[in-house]
Parts: sequence; C-alpha cells; structure tokens
Amino acid sequence: MRPKKTRWVGCKPGDRCFRPLHVPRHEIIVTKLTLDELEALRLCDGMRLEQGDAAKKMKVHRATVSRILLEARKKVANALVHCHGIKIEGGCCKTSPEKKK
Repeated sequence: MRPKKTRWVGCKPGDRCFRPLHVPRHEIIVTKLTLDELEALRLCDGMRLEQGDAAKKMKVHRATVSRILLEARKKVANALVHCHGIKIEGGCCKTSPEKKK
C-alpha cells in the first residue's frame, strides 16, 4: 500500500473532542475523525467550496477529497445518530501557514 500524501489543513489542530451531554463520560463510545476529514468538512460544507477548490487548498487530488469527505460525513452522521463522542486527532496533515493581509 502506498503511503498517504501529506494533506494541508487550515484549521489549528488543537485538542478537540465533542460528547453528548446526557451520556456519562465512562459510557461514551468515541468516533475518531482525522484532521484531514475535519478540513474537508470545513472547506466543502462549512465554506461551501467545490471539491476541486478544496483539493487545491489541501494539495491533493479532487478524488481524494471526495473519498475523505464521504468517510467524514459517514462518521459524523453515525456519531450524531448513535450519541457517540467525536474526537479529532491524527491523519497525515500539516498546518498551512496563514497568509498575512
């Protein structure tokens, strides 16, 4: 299997975790979302960019963004429907330097 190409993300990685309020911490099932999946969601769903434009920002092919986005949406939908927590971590990503205005 080929190594994954580095994906560039514009959001700060930080420690991010979301959990349902009515489920005790020790009972939460955690769904892991990678940084590149978060970035694809941010660009395509949050900023309403086309997949081709998102791919340019992430420095990958459009088909790669499509696959990442499909997996991310599946994970988030499953977590919301089944009251799972969402932890954002991992992925072969680098933070893109912010442009000065």
